[in-house]
Amino acid sequence: MKAIVYKEYGSPDVLQLKEVERPAPKENEVLVKVHASSVNAADWHLLTADIFLVRLNAGLLKPKNTILGADIAGWVEAVGRNVKQFQPGDAVFGNVFGLNFGSFAEYVTAPESALALKPANLSFGEAAAVPLAAITALQGFRDKGHIQPGQKVLINGASGGVGTFAVQIAKYFGAEVTAVCSTRNMDMARTLGADHVVDYTKKNFTQNGQQYDLIVAVNGYHPISAYRRALTPKGKYVMVGGTKTQIFQALLLGSGMSRKQGRQLGALTLKPNPKDLPLLKELLKTGKVVPVIDKCYPLSEVPDALRYFGTGHARGKIVITVADDTN
Repeated sequence: MKAIVYKEYGSPDVLQLKEVERPAPKENEVLVKVHASSVNAADWHLLTADIFLVRLNAGLLKPKNTILGADIAGWVEAVGRNVKQFQPGDAVFGNVFGLNFGSFAEYVTAPESALALKPANLSFGEAAAVPLAAITALQGFRDKGHIQPGQKVLINGASGGVGTFAVQIAKYFGAEVTAVCSTRNMDMARTLGADHVVDYTKKNFTQNGQQYDLIVAVNGYHPISAYRRALTPKGKYVMVGGTKTQIFQALLLGSGMSRKQGRQLGALTLKPNPKDLPLLKELLKTGKVVPVIDKCYPLSEVPDALRYFGTGHARGKIVITVADDTN
């Protein structure tokens, strides 16, 4: 099969399209013929090793897994003997984040718990845009932020892959949502359901005196002390993405700062939850959550897709089309 392979950390220039051996499913795994995948921050970090902690898990000197890609949408090609939920010919979507990755390829294996039947109202490309980004937003609000109806919620970085899902999922939970984005993305944020929109090129939400019950930081450059200032006395700050400095501040300083006051500050750690995809599937079927797709690239142009992601200006998701995108 064809796959995008990398054998050393670096820029997208180290990625190559190669013929590799097709994987075989284990007893509890499904072999999926990939129709589409999508780019996530995890792919960028695994490629560039820009955060040193990546090397501790992915390989100190070179990557252990040589094929990137966490999101999957495609047809079930074969199943292991212990698989009960799926059979060949099923249209599925899901993600292999933290497992073997490998969806920037024509075939990928995944545990059946990592997959769900694709919503019939979504194309493969649309379905591939959902899993990891939407699950990140969902767990950030529900599991780490403990969001409640009526809370004032701010999303910093509301126009990217996770951010566009975050706005919609926060509204699903009944929050009053403030979206922070650039001028060109303000209308999009309103369309997704944001009650208020702050243009970060003109205003600094951490300095306007407003306070929020929950802040989910998907992107941005504010120090953790600035986020703390923008929280209510018992507010929560959840870091789900950002610069290296923000990540280390949340991991190293968040717990200590939380102990000194009622506010809670920390980073999201994604955990596998087989109930997440079925919930998202229902939200997608009913139109309560809609994927936002910026650009589509064929498998051979994954390096270009990652270069575009690296600019930090993608609106919504970047989709990788591996096969004909038919329902």
